[in-house]
Amino acid sequence: MNIFDLFHARIASILDGMTAAGRLPPLDLARFVVEPPKDAALGDLACNAAMVFAKEAKAHFANPRMLATEICYALAQSDGVAEAEVAGPGFINIRLKPGIYAEVLRAVLGDPENFGRVEKGRAGALAGKVNVEYVSANPTGPMHVGHGRGAVFGDALANLLAFSGCEVTREYYINDAGAQVDVLARSAFMRYREALGETIAIPEGLYPGDYLKPVGAALAQTHGRALLDRPESEWLPIVKVEAIDAMMDMIRDDLAALNIRHEVFFSERTLHDRSHGPSKIDASIEWLREKGLVYEGRLPPPKGQLPDDWEDREQTLFRSTDFGDDVDRALKKSDGSPTYFAADIAYHKDKIDRGFDTLVDVWGADHGGYVKRMGAAVAALSDRRASLDVKLCQLVKLMRNGEPVKMSKRAGDFVTLREVVDEVGVDAVRFMMLYRKNDAPLDFDLAKVIEQSKDNAVFYVQYAHARGKSVLRQALAAFPDIDLGRDALAGARLDLLTDEGETLLSRMIAQYPRAIEAAAAAHEPHRVAFYLHELSSVFHAHWNRGKDQPQLRFVNAAERDLTSARVALVLSLTTVLASGLKLLGVSAPDEMR
Repeated sequence: MNIFDLFHARIASILDGMTAAGRLPPLDLARFVVEPPKDAALGDLACNAAMVFAKEAKAHFANPRMLATEICYALAQSDGVAEAEVAGPGFINIRLKPGIYAEVLRAVLGDPENFGRVEKGRAGALAGKVNVEYVSANPTGPMHVGHGRGAVFGDALANLLAFSGCEVTREYYINDAGAQVDVLARSAFMRYREALGETIAIPEGLYPGDYLKPVGAALAQTHGRALLDRPESEWLPIVKVEAIDAMMDMIRDDLAALNIRHEVFFSERTLHDRSHGPSKIDASIEWLREKGLVYEGRLPPPKGQLPDDWEDREQTLFRSTDFGDDVDRALKKSDGSPTYFAADIAYHKDKIDRGFDTLVDVWGADHGGYVKRMGAAVAALSDRRASLDVKLCQLVKLMRNGEPVKMSKRAGDFVTLREVVDEVGVDAVRFMMLYRKNDAPLDFDLAKVIEQSKDNAVFYVQYAHARGKSVLRQALAAFPDIDLGRDALAGARLDLLTDEGETLLSRMIAQYPRAIEAAAAAHEPHRVAFYLHELSSVFHAHWNRGKDQPQLRFVNAAERDLTSARVALVLSLTTVLASGLKLLGVSAPDEMR
């Protein structure tokens, strides 16, 4: 049950009635919203319909307040409404009767797996095939904490979109073409020589980390000394393939430690492959050329001081400015090889050809300058049918008790993601990575995230769930024959939940479907983390009131019916907490010690 959908439908029906009576023109009823008011003292729901349709309504309503007044009058006659009033220039505030929240709790108890899901087929509901591409770290070493933020963000977003009715594919783009993998192969070859007994010094410009020692040992075991006698042109492609495979195995293991698994691993090398004719990159450029979107021309010089590598030359250019970019973009380098952008065009064309309606790319913040051109490419490749949403994840600053942590025993120059997961646990990493908006910098303190205190957000939320479960155990101890089944609790005397703290908890539980819908629509899983923290705060606050006022405690040995009603409220609470934590990939413990 979604009370926001329920009252949106009721207000839409009222407006439809005015249209049928000739007092309003036909309206786009998806334009107005029903949401929680900014100040809870104003009521349970707020609606902006009269403000949104002020222009269309002015023939019969001189101002939005007049339209709002008529909507309020009609609403006041409907079930579950205690009061509907006009505020300010024409906003509508609605106060609900407690019975509405009893129905919400029964909906949670009756279908716990689906409470919060967006109803399929509803106007405005998310749908279609969505590709979420995230992590996509270069396969040149172990993942670091920055990679972890994008990994957790992408995985939680994929969970959220799937829960909201989308068909989601989780994808990793393997950057296995280009100079960095040649550097990887040369670095692995040094470790291969070391495994064969040579004393080596890693030259500057190669990867020095110890993580390549097992790769070198595996090469030695597979090839013996045979590679030593070959020129680089022969051993480099061999070592490159085996080193990339080893790095991807390591990356998959790092991701698995965070409970992250992708369905598709897409190799960049396949875009460059010409073994069976033109490459996918060549084909994509020709496809755009046939559309009139590729031409030979010169780019104007960049504003300000010219970079050292800028050339004033004839180039193969994509008409990126036709799709909102600032400048047309080069598709080929001076030597005729494709630019990185050309490869990315081919990759995104492949996604579109696979039938995805929405593409979500999760990138590091240093790629922000690339967003416009990629959006232009997707618009061109899909004839503006597919949408691209690039989510930039800002840097993570790793701290310990407020002091920066920089060095890794394994990687040499950064702290690996696996080291962090092993130290503080999956739950702390995942929740705290999501407890900031993705485009805001994150200070991750290894000491703070494992503190058992209200200042530690993940502990605070998990403790709320564990506290709720303890109420069920206390109820069973007080009433050994009590039926704690969901059906039995759904039939409890929920009209006995009259305290303001119980009403506030019920109101917060009722907001879960809207929190999910808003987070999914905006591609912002941090909203779920924020909601869970706020819900937990309301629960802990009410629990603390019971310390001073025993009559407010959830279990009252002298009041069986009241206890059953309060246990129904608590079971609804733990159901919502567990659902939200599951979307974030965080566990919901029944006990915490």
